[in-house]
Amino acid sequence: MSPLPRIRVSENRRFLVAETGEPFFWLGDTAWELFHRLTLPEAEHYLEVRRQQGFNVIQAVILAEHDGLHTPNANGHLPLLGDDPTRPNEYYFRHVDAVIRLAAEKGLYIGLLPTWGDKVHGGLWGVGPAVFTVENARVYGRFLGERYRNDSNILWILGGDRPAEGYEAVWTAMAEGIADGLGFKPFMTYHPRGGASSSAWLHEADWLDMNMLQSGHCLVDAPNWDMIRADYERAPVKPVLDGEPNYEHHPIDPYLRPWKPEYGRFTDYDVRKQAYRAVFAGACGHTYGSHSIWQMYGPRYAPTTFASPYWDEAIHGPGARQMIHLKNLMLSRPYLSRIPAPDLLPNVTPPPPPADLTKEDDRINPLRAAHPVATRDSEGRYGLVYFPIAGNSLEVDLRLLAGRVKAQWFDPREGRFHPAGEHPQKVVTFTSPLGGPDWVLVLDALK
Repeated sequence: MSPLPRIRVSENRRFLVAETGEPFFWLGDTAWELFHRLTLPEAEHYLEVRRQQGFNVIQAVILAEHDGLHTPNANGHLPLLGDDPTRPNEYYFRHVDAVIRLAAEKGLYIGLLPTWGDKVHGGLWGVGPAVFTVENARVYGRFLGERYRNDSNILWILGGDRPAEGYEAVWTAMAEGIADGLGFKPFMTYHPRGGASSSAWLHEADWLDMNMLQSGHCLVDAPNWDMIRADYERAPVKPVLDGEPNYEHHPIDPYLRPWKPEYGRFTDYDVRKQAYRAVFAGACGHTYGSHSIWQMYGPRYAPTTFASPYWDEAIHGPGARQMIHLKNLMLSRPYLSRIPAPDLLPNVTPPPPPADLTKEDDRINPLRAAHPVATRDSEGRYGLVYFPIAGNSLEVDLRLLAGRVKAQWFDPREGRFHPAGEHPQKVVTFTSPLGGPDWVLVLDALK
């Protein structure tokens, strides 16, 4: 099998492409504990199911969150000798090697985090310990770069649920070490804490190729479309995506910690809303997550914040099966000329952001729940509008498209199209079907 093409930023700086020039829509899964908690046969099963479901990026951490320095991996090995990043344990890393190469055989990229953030920035949450300095971060980075120089399926992700503020020098040293070891500058991004984006601290860093945000699990209908838009409008231009939205199966946080399942769990519908609205707002892809999958919850491990079911059942969750329809839809039409299109919806005003999360009306807000988002081709060849609720009527400005328009309703659950007539170039009111609850209005200009 030939190596996978390396991924880079597109010429217009908005998207990702393969080095062959083909558009690359990042469809990720957060499998943070993949290297730490699964055996190789288990990892192979996980990767194969995700391959079949259409995912192409698996986000995983070498020095894992769940006591990754002191609790051995599924083979009984610790990653570092004496908690020293300059003394990696060869046996632990052989397992990491094997999983990365298994992924490559299946056409999957690994969004590789060298460490979870608590090993750099302790004292917030997590058991750490913080073991990195500027000096040893550079050495560790160089070790990783040299080791994975020939693995073209790696997308480097620094960070790990942490703000970078105060630790920029450590992350920069690690990034420079990786590039030194590789012998070239690779694609890199940074995974921030919940409710934030890498742009808050690192937007102008030379090594940061793409902004990643974490809209998180603390709010129903978290306005990730606003977060995407804010990064989309920054200079210099960089791609952006939501690298950790609400997780399917995750308890909904009523701001009464810990998360409690009696308040409900995020569903596939919640997952779809965050995915479509982020992408239509300008994201270059999206990451799905499951509360059971990120921690690889199974019989060998205690659940974190009420995880259920086991990972090998959760892997077949409806939200995971439905993400392929988003990727296929986006790649079915001219991709690199796509732009956010609030102008398609002339009478839609974005809802105000939540102001007081101790209030029920701010945590669960019908205006956010119903908020539609649109995208279109800059040359007017097509437009897409996400309707989050059934039976909703919206005025759509078809004058922005290049000719008479063929309309279809796209079902994001099944990936099927249903005809919605042909329409002239004028403002037309569309009402989403009563089934659903959510739909995508697909508008193609007829030549």
